[in-house]
Amino acid sequence: METVYKKVLDFKRKYPMTVGWRLRKNSAIVEKHLNPGEKVIYVFCAQKNDNPLDFLSTAVVALTNKRILIGRKRVVLGYFLDSITPDMFNDLKVLSGIIWGKIYIDTIKEFVTLSNISKGALSEIETEISAYMMEEKKKYPLRENSKNRL
Repeated sequence: METVYKKVLDFKRKYPMTVGWRLRKNSAIVEKHLNPGEKVIYVFCAQKNDNPLDFLSTAVVALTNKRILIGRKRVVLGYFLDSITPDMFNDLKVLSGIIWGKIYIDTIKEFVTLSNISKGALSEIETEISAYMMEEKKKYPLRENSKNRL
């Protein structure tokens, strides 16, 4: 847990306006689901929702050498974990508001919204995720056109 937790604390010190609670618990969820040989590259915190008034769903987002992990510890029992692999990644969108910004991650199956992020952190997060995902997507073979499959 120390690696993810230390990195998210570094992020929070660098961008203190980012809304984040229960970072140790959320980091433990991510750390629990790291596979053998998986290394953490970049970590940040955000709210996993699209409601600017909802401050209770803090998540720790970790970019690893294999995927993006989003961990959220529930208040009472259990937790939520989202995993986005490079082959499922479609697009990334950044929205900067008056106080905070949002990161939208478009995948094949869902649309992930990460909100209440310090405006100063948006370009750093976009660079880290985009650079990594574009490099990893080169490793996947191009899908054949549907007409050629017949």
